[in-house]
Amino acid sequence: MAYQNIRIETRDAVGLITLNRPDALNALNSDLIDELNDALAGYAGDESIGCVVITGSEKAFAAGADIKQMQTMSYMEAYLGDFLTSWERVSEQRKPVIAAVAGYALGGGCELAMMCDFILAADNAKFGQPEINLGVSPGAGGTQRLTRFVGKSKAMEMCLTGRMMDAEEAERAGLVSRIVPVSELVEEAVSVGNKIAGKSMPIVMMTKEAVNRAYETTLSEGVRFERRLFQSMFATQDQKEGMAAFAEKRKPRFANR
Repeated sequence: MAYQNIRIETRDAVGLITLNRPDALNALNSDLIDELNDALAGYAGDESIGCVVITGSEKAFAAGADIKQMQTMSYMEAYLGDFLTSWERVSEQRKPVIAAVAGYALGGGCELAMMCDFILAADNAKFGQPEINLGVSPGAGGTQRLTRFVGKSKAMEMCLTGRMMDAEEAERAGLVSRIVPVSELVEEAVSVGNKIAGKSMPIVMMTKEAVNRAYETTLSEGVRFERRLFQSMFATQDQKEGMAAFAEKRKPRFANR
């Protein structure tokens, strides 16, 4: 697929996807999402890639969904076309996906960032779910993921008023992992991605699965799931190599097996 709305590149073991609709502040339309999903599928099948970073511009990660595309849509068009469901493929990736957010991450942009495994925010980042101002509510997970990240009270206020939060508030509230200077954002995200890619990929995948399970089940069931995954890791070559390397005071050489 020839990409018109995103740019992709490989930096060592990291796949870097840059949203690229500058004239629309990277507003998310169906074409962009199709391209994003195609790029993610390519990285998923590439054994040399251990992590993916999604970013935008310094001005906007993504300022929302494309209103022009949605404005005249009927209910039956939205329902029969299962509008927005394809966006969820971002959250279904087995390899870690990092959102590197600078500038505006609003509406669908905020939802896209929350679909990633964690968010690194530039010091100029602004997050929000302003759909209420358009006569709709969030539709790509905003009411659900934001509530899980920041709690009911803050999520309710933001969804009902459309208020934005800056990077510092987002870090305090638990929405973002940490804040870095905007000029260093992409390089830092790629550095973190390469650090992850240097670990055992099957163990990384299992760890991601275990953390995600914490949001989807009770504590006792989650702990049981974690324990079974942990026990299964003793069947891997990488567990043997990792522990041997520690005992021998050397760097492990993981085989992803």
